[in-house]
Amino acid sequence: MLTSLPNMLTFSRIVMIPLLIGTFYLKAPLANWLALVIFTLAGITDYYDGYFARKQQQVSRLGQFMDPVADKLLIAAALMMMVAFGRITGYSILAAVVILCREILVSGLREFLAEIKVSVPVTKLAKWKTTFQILALGFLLVGDASPAWIPAITIGTVCLWLAALLTFYTGYDYLRAGLKHMT
Repeated sequence: MLTSLPNMLTFSRIVMIPLLIGTFYLKAPLANWLALVIFTLAGITDYYDGYFARKQQQVSRLGQFMDPVADKLLIAAALMMMVAFGRITGYSILAAVVILCREILVSGLREFLAEIKVSVPVTKLAKWKTTFQILALGFLLVGDASPAWIPAITIGTVCLWLAALLTFYTGYDYLRAGLKHMT
């Protein structure tokens, strides 16, 4: 049911994606900070949709499907726009590609396993991956607009590579666990 608060919060995150993309066409530094605000609001809705779904016992199949989809769309849009606009460059593009490929792999794997009634729980390492990913994107969205004493691009790039390494490992871990159910 779309009218539940958790589902509305999830869909609001999807609506924020075009807004985030739009910030890339505005002038810096306002655009950078606006992108960070939108990304942060999306993160807050992600937290609260799960919180309210559990608290109000409004966990729905639609919400279970759309929540991770909204997360992946937001991350993919942010990564793609930062590559397209030169905020992620050089070898760091490889880190972004690893993150995108893992997200697609795990989504497909989860869908396949759900059909055969197998659940793959989120690991603590995957939560750390998400944390580094969010930090990376936040710092990279601000980029050059950050105060001189905060090396946002360097912090963002380091976090992006840490996220990519954890992404690679957790993706392999999920695949290894999933392959057991495919044979």
